[in-house]
Amino acid sequence: MPGSAAAQETILILGGTREAADLAKELVASKPEARIITSLAGRTKEPAPLAGEVRTGGFGGIEGLMQYLRETGVTQLIDATHPFARQISANAVEAAKQAGVPLDIRTRKPWAKQPGDSWIEVETLEQARDTIPPRARVLLALGSQHIRLFASREDVHFVVRMIDPPEEPLDLPDHALVLGRPGDTPAVETMVLIAHSITHIVCRDSGGNAAYAKIEAARELGLPVIMVGRKG
Repeated sequence: MPGSAAAQETILILGGTREAADLAKELVASKPEARIITSLAGRTKEPAPLAGEVRTGGFGGIEGLMQYLRETGVTQLIDATHPFARQISANAVEAAKQAGVPLDIRTRKPWAKQPGDSWIEVETLEQARDTIPPRARVLLALGSQHIRLFASREDVHFVVRMIDPPEEPLDLPDHALVLGRPGDTPAVETMVLIAHSITHIVCRDSGGNAAYAKIEAARELGLPVIMVGRKG
């Protein structure tokens, strides 16, 4: 009696980072017989093209993710999400355990402070907000869901960079909106900082190369970076 064919290798990447996109491209090239799926949260309206299949939207918590793993026949789960996407990462651990699917965690390492860096290290976004000095001009390098927290700082001018235009006006009393992705080089980021007369940057310690150019630019210009660590 002929044996049944082996189940297709199916890899689900929890993505949304440049590293996840690079990983998908690598796996599609190295495993042509496998099914490679990247899951995106859906916050960006027009994400950059990805190799393999793309799934957009949430899973519905641990139960929803576990059900998806089973129904799709996922044989490996890779968490390559943003280091601050704590909920989906926690869900991935539990869902993988319950579904009996191996989990590979690819969280980016924090940035290492370099000579010349002027970091003001805080634990929470609230502390970052309260640390900004009066009359500062701040590049707010955060996700759109965190912007409203800074609305109480009426004494600060914010420059907000977003990939997509906001669906509603930003709840900031004094701000400028810059649409586009972060610059790939320190030179590009330096031009942005100078053009807007930035005095401070507020960001989270997301690690990786994709958002590091602004840190290098701040170092070159001697600008303080209010850095939110991963403990908060």
